[in-house]
Amino acid sequence: MKSYTYLLIDIGCILVPFLFSFYRPHPFFKTWRSFWKANLIVALFFILWDMAFTNMGVWGFNPDYLTGVHIGNLPIEEILFFLCIPYACTFTYFSFEYLIKTPPKVNPMIPAAWTGLLIFLAVMYHDRWYTGLTFALLAVYLIVRQVLKMPWSLLLTAYLAILPFFFLSNGLLTGSYLDAPIVWYNDAENMGFRMFTIPIEDSMYGFLLIGLNIDLYNWFRS
Repeated sequence: MKSYTYLLIDIGCILVPFLFSFYRPHPFFKTWRSFWKANLIVALFFILWDMAFTNMGVWGFNPDYLTGVHIGNLPIEEILFFLCIPYACTFTYFSFEYLIKTPPKVNPMIPAAWTGLLIFLAVMYHDRWYTGLTFALLAVYLIVRQVLKMPWSLLLTAYLAILPFFFLSNGLLTGSYLDAPIVWYNDAENMGFRMFTIPIEDSMYGFLLIGLNIDLYNWFRS
């Protein structure tokens, strides 16, 4: 059973959102075409990034928690991660469109300040692959959203809502409640700051993954 741990985490993340995708008053499944088109584009980018970083030793995977099926140098569970997590998060965003009639306003100074901090840290840690590249790419993404005047309210609300589940799933992946981490990180390639067992870069990496999926999903819907 131990070898199915990562796979069960993937299934656990997508199971409830999938079941509620058929909720009649606001059915997510009717927008699947838009979601899967967006997801496959974003997933391909992140999978190639993942393969490169795995090959470079920026991170790696503990075979004790894997089924042993690989695509290239990635376990199948890691590939599924880029499908299951975006599905759950995009479903959350879609649900909030229905549940929140008047989203809270976001001060434009917040994304601007966030962008500035990311650029500063990307330059400061330019010699550490995970920190430098993740923060730089997220800064570019935030700049594009600001230039295009894309709305922030629902995206940030959805992200904040999934944070408890982020800490649970990523905590398990990085070794919380387990004898060893499922995904290990080379701390020479990150800042070395952790939220419990989770590298702080994971929260920025996750926002980039989720944001790109949701924005492309909205674009395909329109």
